[in-house]
Amino acid sequence: MQYLGEMISIGVAFSWTATALLSEMGSKRMGNVTLNFTRMAITLIFSAILFWVVTGSPLPAKASNEAYMWMVLSGLVGYVIGDFCLFQCYIIIGSKFGQLFMTLAPITAAFMAWVTLGQEIKPMGLVAMAVTLTGIAVTVLGRGDNHHSLSLKLPLNGVLFAIGAAVCQGVGLVLSKIGMDHYEASMATPCQQEWILPFYANVFRCIAGILGFAILLHFREGFGSLRRNITDRTSITVATLTTIFGPFVGVGCSLLAVQHTSAGIASTLMALTPIIIILPAWWLFKQPITLKSVVGAIISVAGVSLFFLL
Repeated sequence: MQYLGEMISIGVAFSWTATALLSEMGSKRMGNVTLNFTRMAITLIFSAILFWVVTGSPLPAKASNEAYMWMVLSGLVGYVIGDFCLFQCYIIIGSKFGQLFMTLAPITAAFMAWVTLGQEIKPMGLVAMAVTLTGIAVTVLGRGDNHHSLSLKLPLNGVLFAIGAAVCQGVGLVLSKIGMDHYEASMATPCQQEWILPFYANVFRCIAGILGFAILLHFREGFGSLRRNITDRTSITVATLTTIFGPFVGVGCSLLAVQHTSAGIASTLMALTPIIIILPAWWLFKQPITLKSVVGAIISVAGVSLFFLL
């Protein structure tokens, strides 16, 4: 089907918008690590059901140890470190600003692909990076008290968590791509349903995620927080919806999109979330819509487009 990858990518952008909004609600209610641990567990359950319905077995297809290693590494970087930073920034600066900083993720992915896969970065890439950073700066910087200097209008720790999340997501995406290539090459028999391969691969990312978050949960919030929240109807509903739109449908479809279109086009369309989220963030969290925030988001997404499409 023509433009299948592009349509999936746009759907992922809306899915990640829903995830960001739900994650902000869930993180403030349940706690960062408790929410992440819960959604990793729910993702594994959903995945097992999907595999059982499609293939008759709840387990993913076997692959090589090398494929497992890459996918686990991707899970540690993208889920454990990346999502911890992302959800923490949601608590501090909100999902609207968090998603704005996530426009740095495709650029990070491109540089990671250049380092690990030898993919070329065109000179326009540096221009695109400057445009993206300009868009972010327009939104988060303002005049200082003396009106002669610029100052950061957001908490510094929230900004650092957001940047860390973007870097980890970009690196994690490339590690996933490497892992899926090894996964497909090492399968004993070709996968009859090609679309399910990203969901197979995502299981091992989630296993790494649930182990990593279990350790963090032990040291940060304690398992008592987990027990309280899984018996709370509102908390478990938010966690389930976050899982559906995030690590299950969102991440699985993002990997699927890369299979059906170029990584650049997919990343560009998936980066539309900072624009899509502006209106619902105002409606749900009363975050004001300002000209600076709209212009900054548009400039940042334009920068991502320049990076990949020119």
